[in-house]
Amino acid sequence: MRIRRLSEGTINRIAAGEVVERPASAVKELVENALDAGAAHIDIAVSNGGSDLILVEDDGEGMEADDLILAVERHATSKLNDDDLSHIQTMGFRGEALPSIGAVARLSIVSRSKKSESHEVRVDGGQARGPMPAGFRAKGQSGTRVEVRELFFATPARLKFLKSSRSEDLATQDVVKRLAMARADVAFSLTHDGKRMLDLPAEADLFAGRLKRLARIMGREFSDNAVPVETAREGLRVFGYAGVPTYNRANAQMQFLFVNGRPVRDKLLVGAVRGAYADFLARDRHPALALFLECDPAFVDVNVHPAKTEVRFRDAGLVRGLIVSSLKHALAEAGHKASTTVAGDALAALRPHSGYAEPDFRPPPMRAYGFNDPGRDFQSPLFTGGAAPSARVETPPDAPAAGNPLGAARAQLHETYIVAQTADGIVIVDQHAAHERLTYERMKRAMEQGGIARQPLLVPEVVDLDPAEVDRLASRAAELAELGLVVEAFGPDAVVVREVPAMLGQMDLKGLMRDLADDIAETGSALSLKERLEEVAGTLACHTSVRAGRRLTAEEMNALLREMEATPHSGQCNHGRPTYVELKLSDIEKLFGRR
Repeated sequence: MRIRRLSEGTINRIAAGEVVERPASAVKELVENALDAGAAHIDIAVSNGGSDLILVEDDGEGMEADDLILAVERHATSKLNDDDLSHIQTMGFRGEALPSIGAVARLSIVSRSKKSESHEVRVDGGQARGPMPAGFRAKGQSGTRVEVRELFFATPARLKFLKSSRSEDLATQDVVKRLAMARADVAFSLTHDGKRMLDLPAEADLFAGRLKRLARIMGREFSDNAVPVETAREGLRVFGYAGVPTYNRANAQMQFLFVNGRPVRDKLLVGAVRGAYADFLARDRHPALALFLECDPAFVDVNVHPAKTEVRFRDAGLVRGLIVSSLKHALAEAGHKASTTVAGDALAALRPHSGYAEPDFRPPPMRAYGFNDPGRDFQSPLFTGGAAPSARVETPPDAPAAGNPLGAARAQLHETYIVAQTADGIVIVDQHAAHERLTYERMKRAMEQGGIARQPLLVPEVVDLDPAEVDRLASRAAELAELGLVVEAFGPDAVVVREVPAMLGQMDLKGLMRDLADDIAETGSALSLKERLEEVAGTLACHTSVRAGRRLTAEEMNALLREMEATPHSGQCNHGRPTYVELKLSDIEKLFGRR
């Protein structure tokens, strides 16, 4: 078979297949162009999922007639200086988006610069016409209006692979949300089939402004339960917001990373977040967060994927370490804070009751144990006919100290829950979950200070692995030794294990070695071993903590509250569940119609 050159139209349609995968891809490219043009306001409208119409209008710097015709030619761009791909500071740079869209759709671009009147260029299935004068009135002194109709009309086979209009609309909405999160200083609007879906005013590009934008996109609950993140090291800066562990999700869809203002999807973030939250969440729960990384453009390669959604860092380990340390520091600063949704769920479960039910003279299951006289039963005057329920209560004279946010203990319910009075409400503490967390934190500090005890194997165990797995484990031998696991290469396709963490006891070493090798490949860290150590520590903490069903004295309860206040992360147990619920007095008053 003879080799022949492809036609220009075929080349453009092939390129379009890489750049314009679906309507959302076209929207992404057009909005990025608007951002690169310095737009302060961007309006997006789509019809029928974007297959009938995509409209993007901005108030950027616009283009003159000569630039318009070049804009629809392949590999023509204004965004690369001296063809230098190592210092990319714009969203786009390849010069492929507009010609690719024009190759598979009916494209119209109308633009006006401050120096000239408006002109239009059209491209239908790769055939360009123009530029020609147009009566376009920009929102400001300049701007651009891009209209894409009948997407993929020139490649009908692609239309068969589009999903429903609803699915395509959701994909477009996700793209616009991510770009809007990255640029809080730009106003965005998004309309689907005439219905306004997003209307985001510009915010100050500062911490407070970014949080407002994140709250409008990720939800008010996120802003209520997020802690600020900000760390800088070796020319890198990470900042943003991370949700407290008790505000968690069933998937990782609420985790966002932006590199120099560019939304990216990177497995580095997944691994770093998993490592930072490993102490606080079960493996099937995921935190919500939005992190912004700023670095020298030369430190990151954005030219690794046609859609520019993936990046490659010059030193991925440095980036991962910075993200992990910044998240851990932010969570530590949060102290014992628990999610506000916990209280919201509790209040939602409470229902006001009307009428009077016949009294049940059997002792109810709830007991309230007081502190002044634990052995004295309180006979309620409400129960006059029959046996009164046994309960122990007290009304101590001391008021909650202002410096004690978890208040003063007032009672114990079901020999499991501590009820404390705060300055403006009440707190209900799960005594076992809280003490388990405190015990676990003490064990962690002891391991950090004294190291993890090792158990030498009488007969070192040889584990057969792939050469690549052997290399990964050997490269992290020092890190593994700090965790109590001593391994070394044993030829090209095996490792020998000489010592193991004493607290792990009997284990499947071969399975552990493979898990560790996979972790190192995926996240750059030995998370499996850390998680196993933490799981054992958590189990020990669980079995050595105050159990549910144990009656506590006033001194024990208040001591537990004070230690919780002084211990970071005490707001959640080792699996991300809350250790306490706080109800504000104002909310309780609303339940009873007092407000």
